[in-house]
Amino acid sequence: MSNSIYWMITIIDRNQSRKFVSFYKNYGISVLFSALGHGTAASDVLNYFGLEATQKEVLLAAVTDSVWSNVKKGLQSIMQIDIPGTGIAFVVPMSSVGGMRQLQFLTGGQEFKKGEESVLKDTKHELVVVIANPGYTEQIMDAARRGNAGGGTVLHAKGTGMEGAEKFLGVSLAEEKELILIVVKQEDKNAVMQSIMTDTGLEHKARSIVFSLPVTSTAGLRFAELKNTDED
Repeated sequence: MSNSIYWMITIIDRNQSRKFVSFYKNYGISVLFSALGHGTAASDVLNYFGLEATQKEVLLAAVTDSVWSNVKKGLQSIMQIDIPGTGIAFVVPMSSVGGMRQLQFLTGGQEFKKGEESVLKDTKHELVVVIANPGYTEQIMDAARRGNAGGGTVLHAKGTGMEGAEKFLGVSLAEEKELILIVVKQEDKNAVMQSIMTDTGLEHKARSIVFSLPVTSTAGLRFAELKNTDED
């Protein structure tokens, strides 16, 4: 049974979205979030990789290590993702998830045995990811700041596999979602996550689901840290 969990990110042309969503469901990945984007690389780089500056779709999902191992093989053999211009998929290890029911929902029934919380060596920051119903960003950020967080970035996304939400969470979730990304110091992560879960968790209309990802390197955070130090 798997005891590691990852946040899988897939970037593809928007017209390939349904094809990839159907592919992932064949591997038991029923809970997916999609956000819209577009390519920004210079034309010579795009030409080198066989890409065009087309509209992109970003698919986000939680996967166990065993599921990712099988999915990766399928992406290469079935979806032929290694062919230039098809897309890219990668995983980032999750370090913690705010609650067992939230974990069960995110993994969509994938076999998983929760182990010790993982922290990468020399990790000084964590990316706290909040998946919530739209319209509650301010309440969520107010709660995060009480845990010593700074600012956040909001992405608008659409969820699939929401029919399983009631099974794991006991609540109905809207398909439209907001993904809020907050970079925090590693020592502040637990306080930030706890504050968000307490103020805007499953008992709140926001229905926030919270997890964190390790950040191995950062740029642009030094000023914020010095400012917080001066205020202490």
